[in-house]
Amino acid sequence: MKLKDITFIAKTFAGLEEVLSSEVKQIGGKNIVIGRRAVIFEGDKRILYRANYQLRTALRILKQIHSFKFKSVDEFYNSCLDINWQEWMNEKNTFAVYSTVNNSREFRNSMFASLKVKDAVVDNFRQKTGKRPNINTEKPEISINVHISENNCTISLDSSGESLHKRGYRIAQTEAPLNEVLAAGMILLSGWNGDSDFIDPMCGSATLPIEAVLIATNTPPGIFRKKFAFENWTDFDKELFLEVAEEENPKVLQKKIYASDISARNIGIGKANARNAGVYKHINFNVSNFKDLQIKANGTTIIINPPYGERLESKELENVYAMIGERLKHQYPGNNAWILSSSKELFNKVGLKYSEKIQLFNGAIKCDFRKYELFVGKRIV
Repeated sequence: MKLKDITFIAKTFAGLEEVLSSEVKQIGGKNIVIGRRAVIFEGDKRILYRANYQLRTALRILKQIHSFKFKSVDEFYNSCLDINWQEWMNEKNTFAVYSTVNNSREFRNSMFASLKVKDAVVDNFRQKTGKRPNINTEKPEISINVHISENNCTISLDSSGESLHKRGYRIAQTEAPLNEVLAAGMILLSGWNGDSDFIDPMCGSATLPIEAVLIATNTPPGIFRKKFAFENWTDFDKELFLEVAEEENPKVLQKKIYASDISARNIGIGKANARNAGVYKHINFNVSNFKDLQIKANGTTIIINPPYGERLESKELENVYAMIGERLKHQYPGNNAWILSSSKELFNKVGLKYSEKIQLFNGAIKCDFRKYELFVGKRIV
């Protein structure tokens, strides 16, 4: 039986939309539209399961279940009441409603919109079953997402549950850990896919090297997850999900991945995370200051997430970035380096001309992700 196509919304970070769009295409998504921090696409239930299990740069996947126009709060409530909620949940499920409201005369705040949807769901169940599902705002089994823009409303179900960046392999973290989705996005933006060596000389808790191994070996990021929210839905197809989980096409890692950090504590944390992810054997860990790091590299991709913001005093930061530039120039010609940072002043201390610049966000911090093509025997300033 052919599965019915549905509209999905994959959420991501600003700057990763194009990468996510390419990933969605690879898993079979159709009619792909790139939005702001989101990719909209169509597919069936198999595609939904693949999206959660295989997409590296998605934070969560929403499934649209209803859209409508309304002229009053009562009309809004009635439209929500008419939805066949039993298609996805039952009276034993706990649920929560999360709303965003833009330019609406009827709804001045999102809490009121969430309350009306909650009332509609409860009343719907009372009318049809004589029982009602309970609210749980901390760990709901069913998460309902409401988006209101003027007099237009779209209602979706969150199929992921916890954010997909929470892969499940991180058991410890350093002071400023890199988000797993951002790390995967940075690697994919660099064009690295396992066909050359990979170096992270300031690896922290080893998020970049771990994600690099997962990419190079074609290991799905969802393999570590204990549960997805769609498993709570009444239409969950366990057999189909198991088929998706077995759609693996593993690759053998042919190249070397290096992870080093000046802090022995950070390396210890990185090793623990790598062991938990089952990729420890693929990563060459080393306690070393980047200025002392000796790795023979040619055609290698180097990705650096140095300190920025308030993590070090400004003069110390300037020295760190100047050292990075010197090391890249003298030790790593013939390779490509990428640096993530929020400060143009600190980028200037690198002293090298970048060939590409992509704007990304590390949490709330606006950053540049800059590429440096390190030519042999020539410094470009």
